[in-house]
Amino acid sequence: MSGERALDELTVHQLLGRIVYFHVLLIAPDLQASDRAPVSGPACCRHRAPGSRSPETVLAGSAWGALLEVAAELPGHYRPCPRTPNACCAACRVISAAAAVGSGWAAAEHRAYHQRSPAPGLLDACGRAAAGRVGRVFGARYATECAALDLLAAEPPAPETLPGVDELPLTGELLALWTDPTATTQAPVVSWLNHCTGGLGDVRRVLESRRNPS
Repeated sequence: MSGERALDELTVHQLLGRIVYFHVLLIAPDLQASDRAPVSGPACCRHRAPGSRSPETVLAGSAWGALLEVAAELPGHYRPCPRTPNACCAACRVISAAAAVGSGWAAAEHRAYHQRSPAPGLLDACGRAAAGRVGRVFGARYATECAALDLLAAEPPAPETLPGVDELPLTGELLALWTDPTATTQAPVVSWLNHCTGGLGDVRRVLESRRNPS
């Protein structure tokens, strides 16, 4: 393995680990029991288009598998083709997991900070953006072809529909980091979020203090 490839893998694993870290520490404690119920989803691209191909085995025992474990606790998550999981396109599984993280984190943060329903389309936009950005990295690393990923790339959500780190810090940072993971190779991935250990209520207090410094 070349040094460049090793560095890329380390960066991606760091970002996947960051998803796990923030989810376990900040998001999961705030989830409601009803949020954890899985739902059924559409068939993956392999079953819609038999010509699609993807390295299914890459998910087993890897950092990408951890992304699926996180997503399984979030609302709206599904496993494509649940009756035949071993025959599904791995990229479709990564996409569905990333979408659940994007929309699920946005829902949890919005509820914790704003105590009201999010604007129409916000959760869907966050989910599609996360799915497209994380899926693009997966597809590029494993040279996979996926019709669902191609569709996400062709129709990304408009930037103005996505929250920034000043509005939804966890979701905003997630989307920003996966926009171009190679940018993180020049500097450590750090954030004031690292100092929040008391759940989303802690994040809310820090966010408010940053907005209104005394």
